[in-house]
Parts: sequence; C-alpha cells; structure tokens
Amino acid sequence: MEISTLTQAMQLHAHIIKTGNEDNHNILSLSKLFNFTALSHSGNLSYARKIFDSLPRPNSYFWNTIIRAYAKSTEPEQALHLFLSMQHKDHKPDKFTYPFILKSCACLRKVDEGKQFHALVYKTGLQSDRYIQNSLIHMYCYCGESDCATRVFEQMSNKDVVTWTSIIDGCVDDNRSTEALKLFGRMQEEGIEPNDATVVSVLRACADVGALDTGRKVHQIVAQKRISKANVGTALVDMYSKCGCIDSALQVFETIEQKDAYAWTAMISGLASHGMSEKAINFFEQMVELNVKPDVRTITAVLSACRNSAWVQQGYSYFNNMEKRFGIRPTIQHYGCMVDLLARVGHLKEAELFIKRMPIEPDSVVWRNLIWACKMHGDHDRGDRLMNQNQLLQMDSSDSGSYVLYGNVYASNGNWCEKAKVRELINKKGLTKPKGSSRIEVKGIIHKFFAGDTEHPQAENIYKKLDEIADQLSTVGYQPKISEVMLDIEDEEKAFQLHHHSEKLAVAFALISTKIDTRIHIVKNLRSCEDCHSVMKLISKMYEREIIIRDRIRFHHFKNGNCSCGDYW
Repeated sequence: MEISTLTQAMQLHAHIIKTGNEDNHNILSLSKLFNFTALSHSGNLSYARKIFDSLPRPNSYFWNTIIRAYAKSTEPEQALHLFLSMQHKDHKPDKFTYPFILKSCACLRKVDEGKQFHALVYKTGLQSDRYIQNSLIHMYCYCGESDCATRVFEQMSNKDVVTWTSIIDGCVDDNRSTEALKLFGRMQEEGIEPNDATVVSVLRACADVGALDTGRKVHQIVAQKRISKANVGTALVDMYSKCGCIDSALQVFETIEQKDAYAWTAMISGLASHGMSEKAINFFEQMVELNVKPDVRTITAVLSACRNSAWVQQGYSYFNNMEKRFGIRPTIQHYGCMVDLLARVGHLKEAELFIKRMPIEPDSVVWRNLIWACKMHGDHDRGDRLMNQNQLLQMDSSDSGSYVLYGNVYASNGNWCEKAKVRELINKKGLTKPKGSSRIEVKGIIHKFFAGDTEHPQAENIYKKLDEIADQLSTVGYQPKISEVMLDIEDEEKAFQLHHHSEKLAVAFALISTKIDTRIHIVKNLRSCEDCHSVMKLISKMYEREIIIRDRIRFHHFKNGNCSCGDYW
C-alpha cells in the first residue's frame, strides 16, 4: 500500500495493530508507515515518535530514521537524547547514525558535543567513512571551527563534490573567501565537477572579495552545465553587483525565469549600493505588482536606496507603511537605516528623537551612526553629550569599534587628552582596532593591501608609482585632507600617512599591472576617507582610468574626475 496522506498512514497503522506485527509483511508495512510519518512533509513527527516508543526492540533502521527526522526538524536536540538512549539500551550506532547526529550538533552550534562524537567515530573505527567525514566538515564549519574542518578535509583521501563544497562554503562563512577560491582552484585541478551548491558557494566568495574574473569563469561553468536554478541566478546577480558590474547583474536578473523574493532583493540591493536609487525603487514596485511578497531584507534594501540618495520623505513612507502594506514588523536593521538616513542629511535632532521613540532597544550600530554624523556635521555639543552618556560603552564593552569612534570624535575636536584615555582603555581591555584593507583582483589573483604595506612582492614599484602620482597631484593643486588623520602628530607626518592608505596602494598596483583600458575594481573593508575619495577622482582624470571602489557603505564609480555618489556617502 502506497501512503500519501496522514489519514492513510493512520489507517494502515490500525490495520497493523489489528492483525499483529510479527510477520514479515506487517514489519515491512510498519517500516513504510514509520518512514512516512517521520520524514515526509505530509507526515507527523510526534506520531512517528509514538510508534517508535511502542516498539519493544527497534532495530537500526528505526533508530536511524527517528534520529534523522529530529536532526532535520525544529527539535534537533531530541536527536542527541535519542543517541544517548540508544547507547543505554546497548544498541550500537553505525555509519548511518553519525551524519544525522553531527547535523544536529551543527544546527544547535554544539561544537563541544560534536567533538565528543568525533572521538566516538574514531573509537568505533568509522573515521574513514566519507559521509561521516563530510558531516564533520559541515558541523565544524557551521560551528565556526573552520580550522578543525580543514584538518578533517586535508586528512581525507577520497573527497567528493560534497566534501569540496562543504569546506569552500565553511571558509566563506568564516570570512576566509580568498582561501575558499584557492580551494575551488584545487578542486578543478583534481577534476571534481562542481554542482549548483558549489557554484553558489564560490560566487559568494567572489562577491565577498570582489573576484570579478573568477566570478565570470564560474558564470561560464553555469552556462556550460546549463544550471538554471533560481538560487544560482540570484548568486550571480549578487556577485556581479558586489564586484561593481551592475549592468551584468541586470542582464543575469532578466534571464531568471522564476524570480523569487531572493532574486528581487539581490537586484534591488545591488542597485541601491550603486546609488541607482530610483531604479531600485522602480524594481521594488514591479516586484509588488507581480505579487512577489517582499521580506525583511527587501525592505532593508529599499530603505538603503532612500538613505544613499538622501530621500527622507520616501524613507519615512516605506518605513511607516511596511507593516500595514506587507505585514513586516520593523527590525533593528530597519530602524538603523532610518537613523542613518536622518543623520547623514544632518537631521541630527530628529535622528536622536527617533532613537528615543524606538519600541526596541537600539544597538551600538544605531548610536555609532548618529555620533559619527555629529562629527561629520560639526555638532560637537550633541556628539559629546551622547558620548558622555556612555550609550555605546554600556552596550558592548568588548566592541573595539565603539572605542575607536570615541577616540576619533575626541581627536576631531582636538581633545587629544581624552583620545589618549580611550586608547589606554582599548589596550587595557586587550581590544584590537580593525585594520583598513583593500583587495584587488589582477589576472585571477587576489592582492590585499594594508596602510603602509611593504610586504607585497612589487612593493618597490608600487611606491615608485605612488611617488609619481604625488607629483602629478601637486600639479593640479591637490592638498591632503590632514583632518582625516586622528593622531597627534605633525602635519607632514599626517600627509605621509594619508598618501599610503590601502586603496591608494591598490590603485598604484593596478596602474602598473593592468592595461590602460582596464577598469580598476577595489574592495575596501572600511568607509572611504575624504582624502582618498578626492584623490581617486583626480587619478581617474589624470590617468584616464575608470576606478570602481566598494567601501563598507556603497560603491563609488570614479570617471573623468567625478564620482557616482556625488560626494555624498
């Protein structure tokens, strides 16, 4: 009897109970019944558990099926409890049991328990089983232990596409996208064909570090293998958007046949980050007209579009109507977008009142945006008052970003004594300030630069090019914006530091390493400073090169001495 509904399953169960369950036919029927209720979308896990608990001597099939069912349910901790019960009843787990148990550990982020199961795998001699090894890699990656995952990976002798995809995806999740791309190169060298999951993971890595050349090669693989899944199309849209090729992103988007909320959101977010706010809003309204329901990330993208173009009224309209129009209750990200929008345009009092009226507790990012805007707009009294209230430090004393902000605001006011106290606090707490860095891909290789970096193999030539750029800048009346350097040092030293910011090193490297008609794509991990922004405009004109920089906030397209952001970011 084929089972397709829970009613049929219950009828079969009644028949088994009535006729007895000792003969082989009824045992086979019970197995089908149990599999349906435990694993089918139309089943019922609670009902399956009752069947399981009624069995006097469940065999391995029943144990593994119920553990698997809980591993993929909203109650993965039950799988761990069942494993313990299994051992207490002297029923040994086998090679099919551990992958489900490790999946539960991953869902629960229980890495310590996962390590104990890893030890049991060795104890039972199953450490060479590929499925268990793949599950261990997934578990360690999901729990943020990518080093452990890498050790398991490197010890494997028989890696399949699942193995490679798991480690690549884990590296991306652990902010090791450059390493993920190297692994993908190794995977190709070993002749392992990527599947759609691999492609999505690699495209995520490309988007993260701005690896456009590699992303295009992956796109070719997608075309050759005729992978047409919506999630792959969405990943391509995201990759092209984040690598600065918004036109390519639009072309891919148009080819996606069944555009879901994820695809629309990726496109709207990409347009917003490139400052194409009007087009982003138009796409959003098209999405709504086509009855594709937006989610919380879609609204965040829409509010970001309003923020990047200083559209206060439009921002209020979408924010105030999101719950009524789409049934989406505002999250901290939505409130943060509104505060940032108000603060950036200089509505500082309104932004502060907005925070005070929020029905949810503001996080450190919200306060940081407002305090930074006070510095940018010269409202030192408000900035000092907010800092004196210790809004940020009360929230997260382990967050170095808040301390750095305090120090920079004090420095901008010339209050070097207070900045020194903040620096002392940072050192006392053992916190580290995030280093500014810039990445650039040349001939498929990612090059990473830090401020004042001398480690690059071509450092000597890079600095020669920087000196040439400095000479060229002096002829057009460039004056370094030394106010950007928040250190109590001589002006000459401040100018020297500005000249060696990471994106300037990256652009100098690009000028000596690429053809004159090649676009320069740079990814920076922090917000671009005013001096670098001014210099990039001048370089784009002097060297007749188009420069695209993605900073922490948005894209800047520099061409012929102008920037797409209109000097608003």
